[in-house]
Amino acid sequence: MNVSYVRGGFIAFAAVASLTVAGCGGGGSDPKAEQPVVTASSTPRTSDSQQSSEAVEDPVTPLAEAKGQDGFELVINSAERDAGGFLTIKGSLKNASDKGRAVPDMRGGETEVLKHGKSLGGATLVDTVGKKRYYVLRDTDGRPLTTTGLGILAAGGVVDVFMQFPAPPATTTEVSFQLPTFEPATLKLS
Repeated sequence: MNVSYVRGGFIAFAAVASLTVAGCGGGGSDPKAEQPVVTASSTPRTSDSQQSSEAVEDPVTPLAEAKGQDGFELVINSAERDAGGFLTIKGSLKNASDKGRAVPDMRGGETEVLKHGKSLGGATLVDTVGKKRYYVLRDTDGRPLTTTGLGILAAGGVVDVFMQFPAPPATTTEVSFQLPTFEPATLKLS
């Protein structure tokens, strides 16, 4: 008989037996020992219904919506100024039609933007009070700082998009958002 096999079997038996005895909790046990131990790192367990309601995010109220051709819709969810003097607009582009369609050309007519493929490079912000127009920023190679590579969007399909502009002055609280093939939309800035 192999001694290592006997020792291994005995150790396994001892482990199972100790777990069985520990789980019995006979009538003569100490009531304090049955209470759960709570440490500083312990967190209370929440019920499944509490967890699911906490996991659901509040729906985002759009800042602006613009209707485009062939059933395309653009929803702007945020417009955030940063300390560097930029304004980043984020939202979603949706194909609300009942069939897949190519995303319309929204690049505008600038040669530098056109050579980098489909994008939202033609977007502008118009400050009618300050009488200024803000174009999408471009990198040193002329690529627009927007979502690029837009192709075909399935029926009901949605894609997240962004555009970055020079930030209008803090005193400018409203601009007209304009994108080729879409209706203008009023955008409130904070």
